[in-house]
Amino acid sequence: MAEEVTLSLADAETLSRQVLTNNGFNPSHAAAITRSVVAAQRDECHSHGLYRLIGCAQTAQYRGIDPGAEPEIIDQAPGVVRVDAKQGSSLLAFEMGLPLLVEKANRNGIAVLGINNSFHFSALWQEVEALSEQGLAGIAMTPSHAYVAPAGGKSPLFGTNPFAFSWPRPGKTPYTFDFATSVVARGEIELHKRAGKSLPQGWAIDREGNPTTDPQAALDGALLPFGGYKGSALSTMIELLAGPLIGDLLGHETQAATPDGEGKPFHGELIIAFSLEAFLGSDKERHQQHAEALFDGILSQGRGFRRNDASKPEKGAESMA
Repeated sequence: MAEEVTLSLADAETLSRQVLTNNGFNPSHAAAITRSVVAAQRDECHSHGLYRLIGCAQTAQYRGIDPGAEPEIIDQAPGVVRVDAKQGSSLLAFEMGLPLLVEKANRNGIAVLGINNSFHFSALWQEVEALSEQGLAGIAMTPSHAYVAPAGGKSPLFGTNPFAFSWPRPGKTPYTFDFATSVVARGEIELHKRAGKSLPQGWAIDREGNPTTDPQAALDGALLPFGGYKGSALSTMIELLAGPLIGDLLGHETQAATPDGEGKPFHGELIIAFSLEAFLGSDKERHQQHAEALFDGILSQGRGFRRNDASKPEKGAESMA
């Protein structure tokens, strides 16, 4: 039976940094990863919280990441920033590319950040909310290794391919969602396995393409896209926009790190920033208030959204003040 342990946020940060530095991550990478996993743990996004330190440490041990990589920022075009992560974590690459992305979005109305050659494991909502904190609307997406069968298929081809969006709300928590285009994130399958729990029906298939509720059979087989063909189509879009469009790989062309050092878990990420100021000028405040009518209408129906301004969404959930 697993023992529950309670940590303060300060203790969680200390633990994270110790685990990462003990496994070779330099202070910059350790700090960026710690900010991500502690925020996810704090906000009850357990599949992307401290649990992910196990994967980071193992990936470093398997030489599937360069824990000392120095990302290279490339001013690609007036509305395009690229960051070559140099086989390091995507989190440090994002933090280093963010200021130039914000500057370009404010100047042009829209700008795109493409992260290449990165190890990615983290929740995306933190990145789009970093844009909302700057008054920008944001979209982020990334492919992952082939864990998901396309609609009607029997074997893995897509990644879980998460997609996130955030809209800034004056004086309130931004409206944010972040979800995998699979029925659930792969981390949820792993957590069910660790807890000895069966999966709900409709999450996964085994190697033969048969429905399964066994977490190990699901990990050996494939997850399913949410919404059938609709989720499959969105996953295809993410593969193309965060892969070939930015000169990076498709999900099935990457592999998780392996003990022999042959796995190469590097791929791309795409972040799009929209400047409300540039689009709307002096009318920005009026149109942001207009947007509030939509949120008021949803909340008036009373279900499905958090109401606490201090809350943040779980992976796959929506947040609304």
